[in-house]
Amino acid sequence: MSHHFQAHDLLWGMNPHMLPDDVPDWAVQVLFENKPVVVRRAITNMHTVAVGIRGKQRNQRFAAEMPTHAIEKKVSPESLIDKDLASFPHLQRQLQHIYKTMQSFALPWGYTGSVGYELATGFKTVNENSDVDLLIRTEQFISQAEAKIMLTALENLGINIDVQLQTPLGGVALREWARATGCILLKRNDHAVLVQNPWDSKEII
Repeated sequence: MSHHFQAHDLLWGMNPHMLPDDVPDWAVQVLFENKPVVVRRAITNMHTVAVGIRGKQRNQRFAAEMPTHAIEKKVSPESLIDKDLASFPHLQRQLQHIYKTMQSFALPWGYTGSVGYELATGFKTVNENSDVDLLIRTEQFISQAEAKIMLTALENLGINIDVQLQTPLGGVALREWARATGCILLKRNDHAVLVQNPWDSKEII
């Protein structure tokens, strides 16, 4: 299996014996149930990947490291857009509208957060208060004008959508980039930084 992992990928294969002693009971239970962990932004050695364990409650999040040799399966956000939505009737209408809108932008994209987790696992995690989290991969620069067009099109759907752009340097909120008048937050693996252009390493402050 490829050992190239990116933030928001879901990984299967971690077990409770890989956890530290101070882990909460709910996190142990998640791994006993063979649920996936989520790749998070952090620096680790070449033999481990930084992951987060998510529980049933929104505040149940635990940061850990997973040995790469234990990984049995990886699911990326963009692989989830091809899911048969007939199996998720409570999500079907919203996600069909999002899919149609996103196809017009011709950029790689996918679902993260609770929606991505439910599509990947079949476990019910989305509730009436859940946002639909999207990740758009933007290897090449997109202007603020282009970002505004994307943001407006998605906001016009009337769905609570939270969109992150993944640039080669890290992650940035679409809403922040579209409306920026100064520096914005770029989430990198080592730490978050303020930038004027999330695609230009020379502008990192």
